[in-house]
Amino acid sequence: MSSTQPGSARPSPSSESTPAGTGRRPLSPTEQRNPASSGLDDLDTLGVLKVLNAQDHAVIDAVAAALPQLAELVDIAAERMRRGGRVHYFGAGTSGRLGVLDASELLPTFNLEPGRVIGHIAGGQAALVNAVENAEDSGADGSAAGAELGPDDVAIGIAASGSTPYVGGALDAARANGAHTVLISNNPHASLAEKAAVHIVLDTGPEVITGSTRLKAGTAQKLTLNGFSTALMVALGRTWDNLMVSVVATNAKLRERTVRILREAADLGDAEARALLERCDGDLKTAIVVSFTEAAPALAVSTLETHDGSVKAAIAELVTAGAPTDTGQASGPDSSGPDTPGPGTVGA
Repeated sequence: MSSTQPGSARPSPSSESTPAGTGRRPLSPTEQRNPASSGLDDLDTLGVLKVLNAQDHAVIDAVAAALPQLAELVDIAAERMRRGGRVHYFGAGTSGRLGVLDASELLPTFNLEPGRVIGHIAGGQAALVNAVENAEDSGADGSAAGAELGPDDVAIGIAASGSTPYVGGALDAARANGAHTVLISNNPHASLAEKAAVHIVLDTGPEVITGSTRLKAGTAQKLTLNGFSTALMVALGRTWDNLMVSVVATNAKLRERTVRILREAADLGDAEARALLERCDGDLKTAIVVSFTEAAPALAVSTLETHDGSVKAAIAELVTAGAPTDTGQASGPDSSGPDTPGPGTVGA
């Protein structure tokens, strides 16, 4: 039974998470009241923000605890994507929107081909901007989406409480088709855990506003998906060192970014970098490979295609093979200098 706070007619949050004698699963932490935010509406604006900020510290620790499992997932997903597999996110509400957001950002950032990482949200596109009532309760809709997967694919269900029927239906169907299945939840006792090969728990505890999983739970999911997809793109050779060499330069800002990246990567002056990019039809990866190997742009392009766009692998092959020199190229780093990345030393 709840107690009453001194000087207040409101009861204090109860610590009871499971009704006694019911035999039911413990209530998800995301649905429990948070004692640290009791009396929230009595605080001034700065006080509310301080409570939110203090509670957000739990997010970093929750994600850090899940990193070993996340690393295993990245390795599994990379292996499957190399043989043509895909990654699918499934979620409802905030979790679904975060999955769609993460998938949609991979094309402009890493030039990932459409259809290789896909976000599915209960209720479809309309649910991205407006709540679609009861959509998350449709296990049938989830099953229909999950049935698209095959044995080389990875299905990642995202659900704060770990009980969303749409996600459960998707995981069931994906697993039946041989896909690797993963549940990401904020509930150590998630009922959907049995439907996935792996359960990654982001234990962020009760929310500042009870049940509002757009707060800590959603923030932890966002960081986890950021980490997963970024590490996956690194594993697939979509970066070079820590540079965004796969960026799609669709506007003036991004075209200037490609110039800066090329100057950093190849130690070129501004005019040299622009001239090299022009000869390489504006493709940053091709320009980097040409600069380091003195290969003709056409050979750099074909070698990159052979290695699924990996600058590191393309440079290693051309340096080892002794690529024919392109006498018209802008000069890059001296091939005998210490900054030249030889085979096995170039950033991913």
